[in-house]
Amino acid sequence: MRQENNSENSILKRIFARAADSAENLAARAVRLGIGDDAALFRPRRGHETILTCDWFLEGTHFRSDQHPADAVGWKCLVRALSDVAAMGGVPRCFLLSLALPESHTGRWLDAFLGGLRRASRKFNCTLAGGDTTRCREILTNVTIVGEIREARAVLRSGARAGDVIYVTGRLGEAELGLRILRSSPGQMRPGNAMLKKHLYPEPRLAVGQWLAEKRLATSMMDLSDGLSSDLSRLCAAGRVGADVESGKLPVVQHSSTSRGAGVHPLHLALHGGDDYELLFTVRPSKVNMLPKAFRGVPLTAIGRITEQRGVVLLKQAGRERQLHPGGWDPF
Repeated sequence: MRQENNSENSILKRIFARAADSAENLAARAVRLGIGDDAALFRPRRGHETILTCDWFLEGTHFRSDQHPADAVGWKCLVRALSDVAAMGGVPRCFLLSLALPESHTGRWLDAFLGGLRRASRKFNCTLAGGDTTRCREILTNVTIVGEIREARAVLRSGARAGDVIYVTGRLGEAELGLRILRSSPGQMRPGNAMLKKHLYPEPRLAVGQWLAEKRLATSMMDLSDGLSSDLSRLCAAGRVGADVESGKLPVVQHSSTSRGAGVHPLHLALHGGDDYELLFTVRPSKVNMLPKAFRGVPLTAIGRITEQRGVVLLKQAGRERQLHPGGWDPF
């Protein structure tokens, strides 16, 4: 007979107790009926459109339970989906969690996972509205987020036009370097290592995305989850345009000796490394002077221009150039 503390009802009670948010915040008030019924009821704000997105986070594909702390798995499973809301300039309101896990992980591991999930939920003001649980040999999570944005303010991938300046937020390749460091020294966590933090506890650029959308500065935007080479190709395909990227302008990782020690060059990390959850966006030339060098401490870097000719070209020093083919993360 299954022990009561490992029953589905017991696990659901623990999830709801640990993930509960204060009803005082805006996100919680948006959920008119939340956990405890067959489905949740969401109350959209007048004059806003609803953003819907979901994201898988799978053991063996996206993380390893013997290398990644449980609280980091909880944090990151929500942040990955929040980054999609940031890429449209939206505000997250609530989320649904689907969680499958083995019975061996329904105790201490689950508590740590829920701790990381709760920290992310509170920091980014996105309340748990419901979900589902089941048992499985691997840990599988799926997060569905409901967000909002003012009508006609959403920034799409397809809006880039020839001449637009291409920007990225933050620094590229740090998360991939963090993953390589983690793999090279399993079990040796270094909390102070910035690269590990970017891999384990990324932060969605919600404030930057909302500012760009509200000020109507970005003509197109998406998040960098699979690597610049792959994601920029998708943005260009959506707008039926091309791009020139200047390699010398890319905000690469600073610790080049560390990155080379991990077996990869900083430029390769910046072009093809995934999991950064930075924003890739384009701006009309006439509005470039409205962008600061950083927004709330997050660097904004111009790295190239949109072109009429299809394809992405990497411009190197001395006038050399080559086609930049997608080389980032691909689950298949």
